[in-house]
Amino acid sequence: MATLRVEIDSNSGFCFGVVYAIEMAEEILDEQGHLYCLGDIVHNDEEVSRLEAKGLRIINHADLAGLHGEKVLIRAHGEPPSTYKLALDNDLELIDASCPVVLKLQNRIRNSFEKGQDLFILGKPGHAEVEGLLGQTDQKARVFQDVGELDLATLPRKLTLYSQTTKSTDRFYNTLEAMKSAGIEVDANDTICRQVSNRDVELRTFATQFDVVVFVSGKKSSNGRVLFEVCRSVNPQTYFVTNAAEVLPEWFLGATSVGICGATSTPMWLMEDVKGQIESFG
Repeated sequence: MATLRVEIDSNSGFCFGVVYAIEMAEEILDEQGHLYCLGDIVHNDEEVSRLEAKGLRIINHADLAGLHGEKVLIRAHGEPPSTYKLALDNDLELIDASCPVVLKLQNRIRNSFEKGQDLFILGKPGHAEVEGLLGQTDQKARVFQDVGELDLATLPRKLTLYSQTTKSTDRFYNTLEAMKSAGIEVDANDTICRQVSNRDVELRTFATQFDVVVFVSGKKSSNGRVLFEVCRSVNPQTYFVTNAAEVLPEWFLGATSVGICGATSTPMWLMEDVKGQIESFG
């Protein structure tokens, strides 16, 4: 195998919301040796395992209901009002690491709901962030992933549109145009996080600069699946891995350059591991 130039994308890795949540978790773990976290702190099993080894305990909402007098971390995705009420009832201390971008979106959606507006949210049903958004509307907002799911002819003639922060800007504006073309008056709120959406453009440029691209992400990451497809659309020699052990040497036969990149939930240390594995094939 020829000598490979292996480079990690400097723009890949945790977004600031995830960095904030993990730093808060590690600070408390260093102090007291354990901390409960409501849901995976990040959609990356390798990073979750690393933090679990330090004492992080992942729980779900059913577990939360039976917990009393403990500290519980709210991850970057945010939570609905019902979680905060339960925490008060159960004497729980919430360590709120909700992303500021998500909190701002929650407030805007709650204000729209209180004004009686018909709310539509472009997002993934069941996603943690979306559940937090729905909670601001007493579950009355309508969530959809694609405008094709909607019968535009039967929608309200005036509605308010929001988006999950990690959705694609192209999809949001295509949705908006489709609604307007159907004669709907739309109060459009582009609430997509630019640190996330800009990765799309950055990765298109990055992926074209290498013979082979290795995309590192957890399988649970919606953002990871989207960005992987972005890379593969401009470079068919793009491979998806969750850790270094999944990298295969035959991917690099005849190649001289390899780019490594990842999702907003992919830790830099994991991409460094993948780099080391690829370099060991030489």
